[in-house]
Amino acid sequence: MDTKVFDMGDIDIAWCPGCGNFSILRVLKQALSELDIKPEKLVIVSGIGQAAKTPHYLKTNVFNGLHGRSLPAATAIKAANPDLTVIAESGDGCMYAEGGNHLIHAIRRNPDITTLVHNNMVYGLTKGQVSPTSGEGFKTPVQVRGVFLEPFNPVAIAVALDASFVARAFAGDTEETKEILKKAITHKGFALVDIFQPCISYNKVNTYEWFKENTYYLDDSYHPQDRQQAFKRATEKGKLPLGILYVNPHKSTFEENVGIYQKNTDPLYKREPDRAKLSNLIDSRRGM
Repeated sequence: MDTKVFDMGDIDIAWCPGCGNFSILRVLKQALSELDIKPEKLVIVSGIGQAAKTPHYLKTNVFNGLHGRSLPAATAIKAANPDLTVIAESGDGCMYAEGGNHLIHAIRRNPDITTLVHNNMVYGLTKGQVSPTSGEGFKTPVQVRGVFLEPFNPVAIAVALDASFVARAFAGDTEETKEILKKAITHKGFALVDIFQPCISYNKVNTYEWFKENTYYLDDSYHPQDRQQAFKRATEKGKLPLGILYVNPHKSTFEENVGIYQKNTDPLYKREPDRAKLSNLIDSRRGM
C-alpha cells in the first residue's frame, strides 16, 4: 500500500521545523503501509500535547481524548470492535505523568493495542517544563535549579509489570524504528514502544547527537523472552539499549479474559443491550 493513502493533503503541521515528531509520523505511515492496514480499519487515539497531534495528520479514524486519558479510550474501542487495529499515541508528559496510572493498569489488563510514546524528555506544548523522563540536572525557566529526581523509566516499569511487548526506539533511526513499530502493531496484546524524540526548541541537552552517542542496539544474541535479562537491560545507566527489550507471547488478552472476543459471536458494537438488566441496574441506583 502507498503511504499516500494516509496523507491528509496540504495542511499546516504545528511542529517546529526539525522536530522529531516529523520522523515518527513518516515512519508510522511507512509501517502501516507495509503492513497493509487499511485506514478504515485503524483507530489512533491520543491525549494532549505536541505528540498527541500526530493522528490529526493521518487520514484514518481518530479519537482525541483528555490529557493522559488515551489508554482507557483505546481499550474500550478495541473491546467494542476487536477487528480494528488500535494505536494509542502521545508524549512522555501525557502518558507517563497525567496518564501514568492508566499506563500501569493497561499493562496489567493486556488489551490488544499498541502504545507509542514520543519521549522528548520535556513538555513541548507548554513551553518547556520538565517531564517525568527529564534527566537529573536538566534546567528550565521553571525548574531553575534543575531536576533532582531520578527520571521515570517506562521500559523498566513495563518489564516489571510483565507487559507482553516492550521496546525502545529512536526517531533519528527511521529504518530500525519502522521495523520495531511493525512488530509492535502486529503483536497480540499490549505493546509499549518508548520512542526517543529530540525537541529542538526546549531541550538543548537530549539532541539528535546526544541520542546517537548515548544509545546502542541490542544484538542478535539477545533473547527478549528472558524477563530478568530484560529488566537488567531496561535499568542500565549510561548508554541506553534500543530494540525489542521484552516479549511475553503467552499472556491472554483483555478481550479474551472478559469473554468479549470469541469465535462466531458479534462484536460488542453489534450486540443488542439486555434492556431488562439495564432497567434493573438503573432502578437499583435510584434506590441508593
